[in-house]
Amino acid sequence: MQLSLSTWTDIEQYLKTSDAIIIPIGSMEQHGPTGLIGTDAICPEVIAKRVGDEHGVLIGPTFNVGCAQHHLGFPGTMTLRPSTMIAAIADWSLSLAKHGFKKLYWFNGHGGNTATIQAAFAEVYAQRSFEPSPARQPALRMTSKNWWELPSVMAKCKELHPSGDGMHATASEVAVTYAAYPDQVRNQTLEPKIAPIGSFTDAEHYRANFPDGRIGSDPTQATIEAGNTIIDVTAQALWADFQKFAQS
Repeated sequence: MQLSLSTWTDIEQYLKTSDAIIIPIGSMEQHGPTGLIGTDAICPEVIAKRVGDEHGVLIGPTFNVGCAQHHLGFPGTMTLRPSTMIAAIADWSLSLAKHGFKKLYWFNGHGGNTATIQAAFAEVYAQRSFEPSPARQPALRMTSKNWWELPSVMAKCKELHPSGDGMHATASEVAVTYAAYPDQVRNQTLEPKIAPIGSFTDAEHYRANFPDGRIGSDPTQATIEAGNTIIDVTAQALWADFQKFAQS
């Protein structure tokens, strides 16, 4: 069940049985020569949609531009300043809370979002704490999970790609996008086969250290079949984790 494909009466009915929602959140950034710019938004979106379709969970619209300033050396990357992202997440959260949602599960696809998401949660909780007690809304709980850190997911990714999965433009995340959009599979030889690893600061420094955008990865091994396997495993893990959160 997707919020964007629902009517307001659908949502009113949903709220009679559940006050929890999954919100995919990601980024719009380069993922090397063979990875789609929307990878970090596509992965949580596709996995969350699977859970929504199979279990009737409400899935919010994808928050698809995150904190990706260090990727701006590559055409197509879009980013939000942390302060902008904090304000937007807070507004999304408070909008949902106003309608009666009490449990917001932000399903993340970009590691660079993690600190900002937590700061946004703190902003929302602080705003609520400063309200006069009579004006307080019902309790609101928020959590954020990275899709690749759910139980059993990383083990499956390592099993499928024991070498060269890497840290950015990974074979596993690229495989998920290929499974979702098989017409976008890119076949290209990359040199070096496995990209270097290292640190970075701003966009110029990143581009200088990682000229094709990859970090420690060989995404040429990504396949549609592997992507489907990862989606299956992650959707099961997401459903289990979401249930615990929604019922707590």
